[in-house]
Parts: sequence; C-alpha cells; structure tokens
Amino acid sequence: MSSASRVPARLDVLQGASGLFLALFMWLHMVFVSSILLGKDAFWHVARFFEGYHLLGKPYPILVTLIAAFVFGVLIFHAALALRKFPADWRQYSSFRRHARDMKHGDTTLWFVQVWTGFAMFFLASIHIFTMMTQPETIGPYGSADRIVSDWYWPLYLVLLFAVEFHGSIGLYRLAVKWGWLEGKDPDATRRNMKRAKWLVTIFFLTLGLLSLAAYIRIGIDHRDSYGELYSPPQIERSVEKSR
Repeated sequence: MSSASRVPARLDVLQGASGLFLALFMWLHMVFVSSILLGKDAFWHVARFFEGYHLLGKPYPILVTLIAAFVFGVLIFHAALALRKFPADWRQYSSFRRHARDMKHGDTTLWFVQVWTGFAMFFLASIHIFTMMTQPETIGPYGSADRIVSDWYWPLYLVLLFAVEFHGSIGLYRLAVKWGWLEGKDPDATRRNMKRAKWLVTIFFLTLGLLSLAAYIRIGIDHRDSYGELYSPPQIERSVEKSR
C-alpha cells in the first residue's frame, strides 16, 4: 500500500480523534455550566477554578482565553476534515437525499442530521467561543446571565444546545460503530444497544442544558437593572470588608 493511499485513513483517524475530544469536552462543559443549578456560588467557584483562582490565589482570565483558543483551533481542524465528506454541490446533495429516502436506513439519516447540526454548530459555537476568548472575566452567575438575557444570546444558546448535543452523541455512536468499540458476539444487538444509549445520553444532556439555560434566564431577568455588575460570593464580600 502506497503512502498516498493511507492519507484518507489517517485523515479519518484525525477526524475521529478531534471529534471525540470535542464531544467529551462538550459533556464536561455542560456539567460545569450546569453547576448554576446548585446555586450562584457553585458556578462562581467553577468559573474561577478555570482562571486559576483556587491554585494561584487570584484569577487569571487569560487562562480561559487560552483554553477557548485551543478548543476553537480543534473545532476548525475537525470541521475542515469533516468537510471532505459533505456534498460538494446541489447535485450531490440531491443524489444523497434520494438514496437516503429510498434506503430508509437509520444510520444514513443520522449522518445527514450530523451534517446539518455540524454546519450550524460551526457558526454558532464560533460566536460562543470567541465571546469566551475575548470576555473571560465576565463568566459568572451575573455576567453569563446578562449575556443570555440582556444581550439576547439565549436564542443562539438554545439552537446551539440542540445542535451540539445531537451532533456529539451521533458522532460518538458512529465512531463506536465504525471502529468496532464495544462490539459483542451479536453486532446487530450491540448496535441497537448503542443507539438506545445514544438517545438516553442525548435526552439527559438536553434536559440538563435546558434546565441550566432556564436558570440563567431567571437570574438574567432579575439582574436586568444591574446589568454589568459581576457576582461575588457573600464570603468574599465579607473578607474584602474586613481587609478595609
């Protein structure tokens, strides 16, 4: 086998690895963001953790900028690799739709959903990540809620939530099928079980995301008159008062 013929396979591996990283990051990100459900203090501490506050003694928002920039780079890299398999023009798109309609194959339909959610996610996630890169110091109970409500980011985040969750869960399912992960004695039964697991994961993270978004919206509505004010836990405020 020539080295040139190995290139598509190597690109597939890179696409799968970058997609796996982004999907796992997305799930962790959702868990961190949902800490708002435990209260404003919980989310404040999570946000400051990524700024190094608990280890370095004070926050360094540049750390969040660097993390966001790295994720943005992986996202662009993954999207560039994925574009290789997108329909190149309307004729290819129409042909694919016709074959998918005739075959009525569930995994083919999932791939089509992944194409559209990936397309939407690239643009919407880019806006979100760029905001995190340029305004890391505003991440917190009030700053994030103000952005969602007063800055009208909630429609973007709502669509992004569905796009990311469907794209990520379908991507992991297709990776597992493609590379034979968790393959048992009965491949068909394994695939059915993985598909059920995929939908359970999707429902779980969509529910978690919607509840978290609702919590931010509630905080943002209550905080409209104090737009721009950043949250500080009561214990931090008391320690500042004592030091004066």
